[in-house]
Amino acid sequence: MASSRTVVIAGAGIGGLTAALTIARHGYRVVLLEQAERLEETGAGIQLSPNASRVLIGLGLGERLAPYIASPQELTVANARSGRVLARAPLGAAAEQRYGAPYWVIHRGDLQSVLLEAVQANPDIVLRLGTRVDDFATHSNGLTVAAHSRHETVEERSVALIGADGLWSRVRGRLGHGQAPRFAGQAAWRALVPAEAVACELSIPTVNLWLGRDGHVVYYPVRGGRLINVVAITRDDWSEPGWSAPGGRTELLARFRDSAWRGPPRDILHAAERWLKWALFDTAPLSYWGRGPVTLLGDAAHPMLPYLAQGAAMAIEDAAELGHCMAGIEPAGSDLAGAMRRYEQRRLARTAHAQREARRNGAIYHMSPVAGFMRSLAIAAMGGERLISRYDWLYGWTPA
Repeated sequence: MASSRTVVIAGAGIGGLTAALTIARHGYRVVLLEQAERLEETGAGIQLSPNASRVLIGLGLGERLAPYIASPQELTVANARSGRVLARAPLGAAAEQRYGAPYWVIHRGDLQSVLLEAVQANPDIVLRLGTRVDDFATHSNGLTVAAHSRHETVEERSVALIGADGLWSRVRGRLGHGQAPRFAGQAAWRALVPAEAVACELSIPTVNLWLGRDGHVVYYPVRGGRLINVVAITRDDWSEPGWSAPGGRTELLARFRDSAWRGPPRDILHAAERWLKWALFDTAPLSYWGRGPVTLLGDAAHPMLPYLAQGAAMAIEDAAELGHCMAGIEPAGSDLAGAMRRYEQRRLARTAHAQREARRNGAIYHMSPVAGFMRSLAIAAMGGERLISRYDWLYGWTPA
């Protein structure tokens, strides 16, 4: 592939790997530069709602993902103190019929592994680990991207640069975005529990959301139902960056006392032996993402809190739209700046909406007892069908 069609992507997370596949489909050579020395199976389970699963299926990854995904049949929302189920929203076949694509749950590491295998099998994609993008310079023939590894400084000539380098993106900073991510005053704790270690009703293929005082618990099966992914979120002053800090089991259980967390959530929290935690950050929506043939993607563009379960899905959507906008540009690079601006115009309002809705959901999930009582009444009155319809704007999305 001619060097005049080289696109550099900074970051080989879910968004960067998916973008490499979508862009390479349209005749570009892609160089993925990832600062980690190796891609590890870090992170928690993620929900691949229909807006994300349809992109992955379109990339031909459905069969490869099949051994790892679980297909929840419903979303249940329940009150942790009373143990009362407030609503049951249909997923499974009902969601696939409604949105034209399935609702899946999967461990982040399994999704990353499938994407990585597809990237490594593609002759038009080069992945360089242990290499961090530091800066870039535009010139009449495109871009020069400056990066470094432990052993050398690297310069890569390209026609475009995609910053998919996450929450603490260096590319975002070099584009003039000085706003630092803001700490939400909350931390998420995650664990994996073997399905055979808990009662059968805890391993049913369902996304379970339990709302309590100043916190909530989500759990659902992953790895084909063999494990249960558990995430517990509560207020916290701890704000250390990163995904995999050790979390003390005793400290976690003290935050979710038995008197306020009854039944299934109490059982699933006690069943988990090893916990990891991460501090939650986001940013206010950006007014612009890039300039010239440089743009942002995923958490680098729109970091959001996990209360909409859309962080990975939005990055996958970004990748699909970016590939479409870059398709068919001849000669190579002649209007890539225009393609970047079209991509951004299609994504800015939608991702900003998702960021705001995620923050709003967080406020609803963590209401005080009095407000929480009114919230429970409202959810129960709404019912599952109306609850799922509130997300038609989100799950019904398809690439342009």
